[in-house]
Amino acid sequence: MRTNKFIAAAVALTVAGSAAPALAQSTGHILRGAGIGAAGGAVAGAVIPGLSVGEGALIGGAGGAIVNALDKKHRYYRDSYGRKYWVDKRGRRHYK
Repeated sequence: MRTNKFIAAAVALTVAGSAAPALAQSTGHILRGAGIGAAGGAVAGAVIPGLSVGEGALIGGAGGAIVNALDKKHRYYRDSYGRKYWVDKRGRRHYK
């Protein structure tokens, strides 16, 4: 049972790593999601019987990275006039 959880976490991290550059807006965005997921997974691992804190952190971190990598929301910025915009893959601004 432990091996299956470890393999699932490794596969999830591999998938997140391969999908991250294509879909995410920044690496920091993915790492932030992975950190939040790992913290939540560690708490869940401490509470759920049969799941260690480390396993919970691995599974939560992988899940958080995947969710943020596949997130389709745009990151908005403000220009010098206060207007909101987002930037596409080619560097073009799209105003809201």
